[in-house]
Amino acid sequence: MSFDPALRAAADTASAWPFEEARKLVERVKKTGQKEVLFETGYGPSGLPHIGTFGEVARTTMVRKAFELLTDGKIKTRLIAFSDDMDGLRKVPDNVPNKEMLTANLGKPLTEIPDPFGTHASFGAHNNARLRAFLDTFGFEYEFKSSTECYKSGMFDETLLLFLRRLDDVQKIMLPSLREERASTYSPFLPIHPETRVVMQVPTEARPEAGTVVWTDPDTGKSYETPVTGGHCKLQWKPDWAMRWIALGVDYEMAGKDLIDSVKLSSAIVRRLGHTPPEGFNYELFLDENGQKISKSKGNGLTIDEWLTYASPESLALFMYSKPREAKRLHFDVIPRAVDEYLTFLDGFGRQDEKNRLGNPVFHIHGGKPPLPEKLSEGEGRGQGVTFGLLLNLVAVANAESKDVLWGFLQRYAPGLSPQTHPRLDALVGYAIRYFADFVKPKKTYRTPDAVEAEALTALSEALGKLPPAAAPDEVQAAVYDVARAIPRYQDMKAKGATPERPGVSNLWFNTLYQLLLGEEKGPRFGSFAAIYGLDNTRRLIADALSGELVRRHAAFLAARGKA
Repeated sequence: MSFDPALRAAADTASAWPFEEARKLVERVKKTGQKEVLFETGYGPSGLPHIGTFGEVARTTMVRKAFELLTDGKIKTRLIAFSDDMDGLRKVPDNVPNKEMLTANLGKPLTEIPDPFGTHASFGAHNNARLRAFLDTFGFEYEFKSSTECYKSGMFDETLLLFLRRLDDVQKIMLPSLREERASTYSPFLPIHPETRVVMQVPTEARPEAGTVVWTDPDTGKSYETPVTGGHCKLQWKPDWAMRWIALGVDYEMAGKDLIDSVKLSSAIVRRLGHTPPEGFNYELFLDENGQKISKSKGNGLTIDEWLTYASPESLALFMYSKPREAKRLHFDVIPRAVDEYLTFLDGFGRQDEKNRLGNPVFHIHGGKPPLPEKLSEGEGRGQGVTFGLLLNLVAVANAESKDVLWGFLQRYAPGLSPQTHPRLDALVGYAIRYFADFVKPKKTYRTPDAVEAEALTALSEALGKLPPAAAPDEVQAAVYDVARAIPRYQDMKAKGATPERPGVSNLWFNTLYQLLLGEEKGPRFGSFAAIYGLDNTRRLIADALSGELVRRHAAFLAARGKA
């Protein structure tokens, strides 16, 4: 694998965070001389994959691709998606069937509990399959590893015996982090009960020479001697994390900010045992619409299926890329902005030099090979593409409930356009229809114009009537500006280049248009909107605003919705 020399040279000074992270690994490789770098992400399969799972794999993949560019593909990389499926089930999830069956198997390893869905050999196997299908849907390159398989195959045996021999060192790190009551009985080793198959959290006596731990069942008083190898025993999760880093040779793993202390403890164990912990960073957690941290148990925030109902995977990847160390609201209202920012970045990529391309999020979202943007026509100017925001407003004024209606407007504006030639635009049309119906329409607020506004709308309608039906967006936008310049309320003498003969135009003019015609505080570039919607249709929309029809129509919608 090799890269364009100019792109490769620009990578050395690229400031995007995946490159900053990748440089840690470049320095690591210089010290160790290793020929392979291993990335890891972890997954707890007591529940289904969620949006945080996507975020961690997507971000890790971005660092991986940045590292490959920095090293010109000369260092092999691998990404392991690790499933902690040997953990004991602590509580029954809310979103599964046959809860009674799971309740009867609490405490057992996830891979030894029957599948409540009835499709796989175990609950762990079911969720692992869901994880792999989930990751495959997004095209991630990864190797899947199961904790159960790693323990039972002997892959971890050597490191487990090391932990047993150095148990005192492990305990010196772990015990100070625990409450006194728990510290008095804490053992890093969790033997699997040979009869009940429950993962036991009990005091143990280490026997390094035999490779076993001795423990007593608190319910029966019976004592057992259990090998720490071969899958008969697992580790508490913080020592387990450290053990896995050593056994697999993990070089990079990121984690949520809530795991900072855990990363420190696991890293300390790795160092105490003579190894080097992986590089990585702690990303911030997501917040819901009220600024509260998202919790799976609370069910606040967005699921990945909900995001993908209203927007593309690429827009979600952009959300994950942007400012990973800052807390961000993960709610429905962030979707339109993420979609349009993605389209803007994609549109600009082809005009950028190598340095700026490496700072463009689409470079990282698409592994260095973003697709070409879909243009409405040859030579289309910047800012004239179809945005998600524009489509939402087009749905509103057209009362569109199907793609065919919107495509009618788009094809009239740009003949030759079709869902076949512009599949991403076709998907965007579908997203806009669904998003508008569920989130935008109920929140719209129309009002009737005052005397100045009515006069301005009338003048705008007349100006649009003088334009050719196929006027370009820039031509329409110029007419919109000219109307406002003649009205004192909308003049802005502080605008750059404003003169008494040619005043600037204040944002108040466009806010007024959005409020009166679209029921919104903000809106799309008005020239683009009117050109696509059609000038005659835009004039009819103005007439409906002047007559109060838009206000009456929306009031009727809200009344009907309230009765439903």
